Amino acid sequence: MTPGLPPPELLLVRYGELALKGGNRAVFERALVRNIQHATRDVSPVTIARTTGRITVTPERRALEVARRIQDVFGIKSVSPAWGAPLEPEAIAEVAGAVFDDALADVPPGRIVTARVRTNRAEKRFPMTSTELDRYVAERILPGPERVRVKLKDPELQLEIDVRSERAYVFLKRLPGPGGLPVGTLGRALCLLSGGIDSPVAAWMAMKRGCRVGFVTYHSAPYIGEGSKKKVLDLARALGRYQLRSRLYVVPFTEIQVAIRDSAPESYRTVLYRRMMQRIAARLARVDGYQALVTGECMGQVASQTLENLICIGAATEMHVLRPLIAFDKEETIVIARRIGTFDISNRPDPDCCTVFQPARPMIRGKLAECLAAEDQMDVEGLIDRACAGVETTAID
Repeated sequence: MTPGLPPPELLLVRYGELALKGGNRAVFERALVRNIQHATRDVSPVTIARTTGRITVTPERRALEVARRIQDVFGIKSVSPAWGAPLEPEAIAEVAGAVFDDALADVPPGRIVTARVRTNRAEKRFPMTSTELDRYVAERILPGPERVRVKLKDPELQLEIDVRSERAYVFLKRLPGPGGLPVGTLGRALCLLSGGIDSPVAAWMAMKRGCRVGFVTYHSAPYIGEGSKKKVLDLARALGRYQLRSRLYVVPFTEIQVAIRDSAPESYRTVLYRRMMQRIAARLARVDGYQALVTGECMGQVASQTLENLICIGAATEMHVLRPLIAFDKEETIVIARRIGTFDISNRPDPDCCTVFQPARPMIRGKLAECLAAEDQMDVEGLIDRACAGVETTAID
């Protein structure tokens, strides 16, 4: 911003899918307000008001930082830093001129930009129509054709005016939000979080659909070092910016992997690892009130994710398993991982526990009967009991 333009008065927050919720929309709006308050607590105190079809957020300070922070809050379609004006055409034009001049100052001298003024007149008692106010303001703030050319469709600069009953608001930007539903409105799920690219994206997508997500990972000391554990903790913390408080469960997995190595066919090791992981995750979920599991599994991406193997793995527990990435290709997942800030963490060269005793030729089309026969050679319940007894839990705030 130029030195002459004051900070935005407030932020106009728009939601998309929430508007379709009908009679229970207020429940989703209240959750969205809570999540905005939580997301901004370390930036600035804010005052939040709900009005028809939108929410206003008034920060005490650092309005632009608050705007950037709430771009990560699920349920938000877009955010606009806005400057207020009294409900008088002259006052609106004055504020609009200051906002437009501030934006124009960033354009290199001599370059012609396209622009337009667009009014939303929600307050029908305002004496001008939307089109009349568009023209009134444009005639007073837009420079000549040597600097600005009017373009009604897809201009570079679109100055918008929102005329409401209490005040008019002027803004230039619609910062995109992530969409979806507010976290916490659709229950709780526990994500099996490895150090890879896929499972953090799956967790993020479950959050986008309104789930509050906890995390469980598996550690095989001494075969896997502490760097792997820290990597997963950093992933959980990176995902923590998109929801309220959560927790990470770290499960000791070495004894189980040794038992599978010693008792089961080599080709089935990875499938059996994952069956045991799902059993442990389901037990932790039931104890702590999670309603479903989330995995980063994607059909056919690796040997353990063929349809036959997914059926074998899923049969290990009756708890419902959400697989948000089931039809993604890797590039689609990577695009999201980069956007949400987990890709670089996932790319650290710290292996996860599934690399321990990895089979030379993994089973591609597993059979459930053979999985059950292999597990009959092990003390499955005892192994799960001891693993759950050794769980380390870390709060993610």
